[in-house]
Amino acid sequence: MFLELKDLRKWFGGVRAVDGASIVVKKGEVTSVIGPNGAGKTTLFNLITGFYKPDSGRVIFLDQDITGKPIRSITRMGISRSFQIVNVFPKLTVEENIMVAVLAQQHKSFNFSPYTKKMVKEECFRLLESLKLADSPDVLAGQLSHGAQKRLEVAIALAAQPKVLLLDEPTAGMANEEKFSVMDTIREAAKKQDITIFLCAHDMSIIFSISDVIWVMHNGKTITHGSVEEIRNNEEVHKIYLGERRR
Repeated sequence: MFLELKDLRKWFGGVRAVDGASIVVKKGEVTSVIGPNGAGKTTLFNLITGFYKPDSGRVIFLDQDITGKPIRSITRMGISRSFQIVNVFPKLTVEENIMVAVLAQQHKSFNFSPYTKKMVKEECFRLLESLKLADSPDVLAGQLSHGAQKRLEVAIALAAQPKVLLLDEPTAGMANEEKFSVMDTIREAAKKQDITIFLCAHDMSIIFSISDVIWVMHNGKTITHGSVEEIRNNEEVHKIYLGERRR
């Protein structure tokens, strides 16, 4: 099994943020999880990546139980993520942001000396090129457009050479003309590196355009899953989530 979540539960006081979530992510497929606000999607990602420890249930990755392991250990095993709020170093250049990630992955000391830059230049350029950032290496990350910052964040995540990439609301705040371009770029980069994508998003046009399998969460539970057409035509899903957005 590639990645499997087994009956995960996480409570915060009396709030059942995740209350029985079971999901299977198959290698090479784009798997999505949807649900209304408060369904538990981001908490679920935090449980997978070690930001939270579940109260019960298990996370199995490549047939190993990684439940509650430290973030660094999980990253080294091959799970990386992007965040709902863009997480880059705004006062560093695009290239320097990538350098930080590449040096961390290679377990090397961090500095911006000419020797260090030369040592990781090839890998940095490959990542910048794959996310269509190669023409702006010296631009401060904080000066990039929102979409370019999101691509940079994904490039940073890819620097860890993951086997699976978790994307949390990857197109939030983007204009329509930008969001599909960004997702196409991310998917193309992941495909080239044989990286499996697992994402959550509210934008159903993105979910329906990119997903192979969609899982649905409601009140912290996974209630159903299926192909794009199966979920698009599922009356229960429309009732709890898609009704106002039905196309």
